[in-house]
Amino acid sequence: MAITTGDTLPDATFSRIGAEGPEQVDLSSLTKGRKVALFAVPGAFTPTCHSAHVPSFIRTKDDFAAKGVDEIICIAVNDPFVMKAWGEATGATEAGLTLLADGTGAFTKSIGMDFDAPPVGLMGRSKRYAMLVEDGKVSVLHTEESPGTCDVSGGEALLAAI
Repeated sequence: MAITTGDTLPDATFSRIGAEGPEQVDLSSLTKGRKVALFAVPGAFTPTCHSAHVPSFIRTKDDFAAKGVDEIICIAVNDPFVMKAWGEATGATEAGLTLLADGTGAFTKSIGMDFDAPPVGLMGRSKRYAMLVEDGKVSVLHTEESPGTCDVSGGEALLAAI
């Protein structure tokens, strides 16, 4: 069953490239006692993710901060090297967004947001969604019906809901 508003996020570990190379990041350390905007994409460098979804959160970052959001986190079922390169290519890293790799897709599967799209070579990927998480609990959740659209899960739509 997919995660829904009011649910507590499960324990999860992501990876990213830090100063010393690959490092692990516990989701609980990012959400405990904090307000976080978390969004997920089917894949780094894929068209809608690259040209619409990430840019929407770059554009709205200051507005989220004004509403008390401590951090904006993007998750994808990719490896941390790809996420680092994508953060640099999109300007997300420079803008202060946190890009994390769910390399095995374990988190994505645990919240029921995984899907396969064999015709385009995407297997075990994440559905496109955005959520507001307050102290580890989902307070707002917007999930796209189609992985190729970024309507309800974009930065502006999530911002309008909080």
